[in-house]
Amino acid sequence: MAIYRIFAGADGESHIEPYELGSDGALGEFPNVADLTIHQFSELRSMPFHPLPQRRLIIHLVGEVEIGVSDGGKQIFGPGDARLMEDTSGRGHTHQDLSPVVQAVATLGD
Repeated sequence: MAIYRIFAGADGESHIEPYELGSDGALGEFPNVADLTIHQFSELRSMPFHPLPQRRLIIHLVGEVEIGVSDGGKQIFGPGDARLMEDTSGRGHTHQDLSPVVQAVATLGD
């Protein structure tokens, strides 16, 4: 299981870093969950650099996805992995499905 944060830096580029769990082992509190959905994608998707319209916590249930950031980093996410997507400005990230995907997506308010 891996947890990463994807965010826009002051330089306008997107970056990825491991997300550290709190001392109690919790991912963190997200009191402003605006929406929670399960998405299934049977067709493989490929998206060029794009920012997201809002913050999201995405938990992968089935399949693999490769996320690229504009500073050159890449990470593959598989079942049990999570990514906190906070790149709502700047260049954003790329997205490539490596297999059919099922994921839980929580839209986060500010």
